[in-house]
Amino acid sequence: MSLQRIARDLSRGVDALSFALPVAYVYNPLRYARGPHETYLKRFGAGPKEVVLLGMNPGPYGMAQTGVPFGEVASVRDWLGIEQPVSRPKPEHPKRPVLGFDCTRSEVSGSRFWGWASERFGTPERFFDRFFVANYCPLVFMEDSGRNRTPNKLPAAEREPLISLCDQALRRTVQLLEPRMVIGVGVYAREAARRALEGFDVTIASILHPSPASPKANRGWAPLAEQDLAAAGVDLTP
Repeated sequence: MSLQRIARDLSRGVDALSFALPVAYVYNPLRYARGPHETYLKRFGAGPKEVVLLGMNPGPYGMAQTGVPFGEVASVRDWLGIEQPVSRPKPEHPKRPVLGFDCTRSEVSGSRFWGWASERFGTPERFFDRFFVANYCPLVFMEDSGRNRTPNKLPAAEREPLISLCDQALRRTVQLLEPRMVIGVGVYAREAARRALEGFDVTIASILHPSPASPKANRGWAPLAEQDLAAAGVDLTP
């Protein structure tokens, strides 16, 4: 088993699902951005890891463009050192095009997240020696207006098959990487981890999500996230 195999299995599984209005477009970056995604997995996913940091699902200007969790283009290209061709989802929302590494819009959450990792650890190798970053759900959901729709807003009949596939992928990831801790970036990811990993010998906690929709995060996300990590028992001293 490898992270690449887990990702490919998850990609095939979610591609077989269907979603009704108000979801009008579904992007699967595990498929159309498979190149940079698998480069990320190969380069930084060698286990074991101490901590898996778990996001909810891709943002439209982050992983949806680069295939990397919280994958703001500049951070992925300049700090992680990944830049590869990305194809296009079909169908593609005209207001939410996938431009890959040519995307000029910054994903604030990703800029904050990887900016913190860079400032705290210096090099990707030092960060990924202890940490790995994944998303619970790989799909981007958009309404006809272009508005993002989060997985928790899906009706139960659509949500439950998706959760089953995502839970299985998370369990396989944890079995492979053997972390002592899974930390949700936000409450949704924490609760998903608690459900999926029931019975696993792993500590589950959460940190504040770096979204600009969070007033707390806008007042200074990194120090608050570090407080949450310290409370969970993660030692960040050099």
